[in-house]
Amino acid sequence: MNHFKNVLCVLFITVLLLAVSGCVQSEKTVVIEQKGVIEQKGVIEQKEQTIEENQTDLLAQKEYTMSQVNAAIDLIEEKGELAFPDFREKDSQWYHNDSYITVWKTEGIRIVFPPKTSGEGENVSDLKDYNGKPLGRMLIDTALSEEGEGWVNYDWPKPGETEPSKKCTFVKRTSIDNQTYLVHSGFYVDDYIYNKNFEDIEDINYFGDATVRNLINPNRVEMDLDLDYSIAHFLVKPGDPLASLIMKNPETYYVLEGEGMLYIEDVPFELKKGKLVLVPANAKQYIENTGDVDLEFLAINQPAWESANEVILE
Repeated sequence: MNHFKNVLCVLFITVLLLAVSGCVQSEKTVVIEQKGVIEQKGVIEQKEQTIEENQTDLLAQKEYTMSQVNAAIDLIEEKGELAFPDFREKDSQWYHNDSYITVWKTEGIRIVFPPKTSGEGENVSDLKDYNGKPLGRMLIDTALSEEGEGWVNYDWPKPGETEPSKKCTFVKRTSIDNQTYLVHSGFYVDDYIYNKNFEDIEDINYFGDATVRNLINPNRVEMDLDLDYSIAHFLVKPGDPLASLIMKNPETYYVLEGEGMLYIEDVPFELKKGKLVLVPANAKQYIENTGDVDLEFLAINQPAWESANEVILE
């Protein structure tokens, strides 16, 4: 009890002293508030770090490409045209794999082009992408816009390939004395985003005459998809059945076209366009096309399909 009274006395005396002096904010209070600012800053930094850790590979690559272009411009502003040979040096910060810095004059004269230096000096203002889009003008106009920078998206074959891939390029203008330059660098989007044309996906014909395409399956691609499901496309000819089987995981069917019958533990379920059926795990199932046209449907598995989860029945 005496200890409690002593504490009250100390608090009362402290309040009186603050009231007499007119001080409503002590040095300790300032320190506490400063500590609060530091703690708040720490929370902000922690949130920014979390956002950075959770950003997509595509966003990270876009930020990296922008930083490369900005760093190249810093070097140009520091060294002038003496910076250009640095950009041509292979296996360097500026030129590695499919990543490199390109420099044009505003009229479209290519000044720095590391993959093919013999192409330097050419006027590429009329350059077109794989589908005929005016790539040269798009890059020039973006750099000469009021913002002075921006992204240009187009289709271009990867080195050694003939079919186009989606490419994303960041372009920004800079100047040396009275000469304005365009500095840009790009990357192929499908290195970071999984996207395929249906006809380019491999057929798997182990279900008799049925055509099966794995639209997306993290177990069958080299890219880390961060998925735990798969989607396959099935096409079954009229009169053809699919082998009877058991999946150790649930499987969902969604019918795109045609008619058929799905048997789950010998119980029939009609299949037609727009029909969705969930087959329970470890259930015996069997599908046949009962119509006059191809039966076309999607099969969705979670976890992603793999042979260890499938048992083909005789």
